[in-house]
Amino acid sequence: MSAAERFYFEPGFSLRAVGTGDEVRLLNRFCHVFTVEATARENWIEVSGEKEPVAAAVAALQELQELFILRGRTLERSDVETILRRRNSEPVKALWDARVAVGPGKKDILPRSAKQKHYLEAIRKHDMVFGIGPAGTGKTFLAMAMAVNMFLKGEVSRIILTRPARESGEKLGFLPGSLEEKVSPYLRPLYDALFEMMPQEEAAGLISRNIIEVAPLAFMRGRTLNNAFIILDEAQNTTEEQMLMFLTRMGFGSHCVITGDPSQSDLARHEASGLERALRTLDKVPEIGFVFFAPGDVVRHSLLEKIINAYNCSKEE
Repeated sequence: MSAAERFYFEPGFSLRAVGTGDEVRLLNRFCHVFTVEATARENWIEVSGEKEPVAAAVAALQELQELFILRGRTLERSDVETILRRRNSEPVKALWDARVAVGPGKKDILPRSAKQKHYLEAIRKHDMVFGIGPAGTGKTFLAMAMAVNMFLKGEVSRIILTRPARESGEKLGFLPGSLEEKVSPYLRPLYDALFEMMPQEEAAGLISRNIIEVAPLAFMRGRTLNNAFIILDEAQNTTEEQMLMFLTRMGFGSHCVITGDPSQSDLARHEASGLERALRTLDKVPEIGFVFFAPGDVVRHSLLEKIINAYNCSKEE
């Protein structure tokens, strides 16, 4: 059954509020996602097509406008993706309630799916959380947001970010340059996420004072990390010995998040996976949280989910 419905914008809101500079392309994507046709004017959009897709499209416009108001009458392209990826089991208001405040001058971090909201809730509830799933699901980014949030609220006194430098087997001596230059390529993704949460000058000052520490996993050996928020990224590249070493670094007042994607391991064939062993061994420990993301939870470019699914299908053939 065909239907048509006209949605009127609140004052100040239109597709231009998204700031993409390309309303036509955004409208076309909107029509493609919901399999509808739409005509846009200055203060309204008329949506036509089958009854159910039209209702879903209008509901999405309502949520987009609501998010515009919640965000202080601004929007970003990522906000549109939050709305268009209609896999969320909860409305945008519920996602907004789980937002994470980060550094001054930075917008609150909004979970973009129900699974991301569950992940943030798990980190708030548990001292240790495993976030497992494919690239693009926000595992590291959201963990970093929670680390900055807890640090700024005084709940932890330092942030420690680490990952294994597997490509060089953590034997970095043959690489040119200083130690910092040798490990920098492996730690760059952690710096990138950190600088999205805090002004770069402030973050750099905290790093220089070792209040925020970004280091390869080998540097964690022999330490006890108290009152810290610790993130182990790319945990699929840890051996069993490295994972046990890391897990036993956690001290009093600390929070720990371990992220990884078992399908992306760089371990040699003869090396047992520390992440897989930890998941098998610790799954009955109630104080530890486990959140498993699927390809449908990817929140980067919409093409990424299709790429991951295509590769998964090719493995099964």
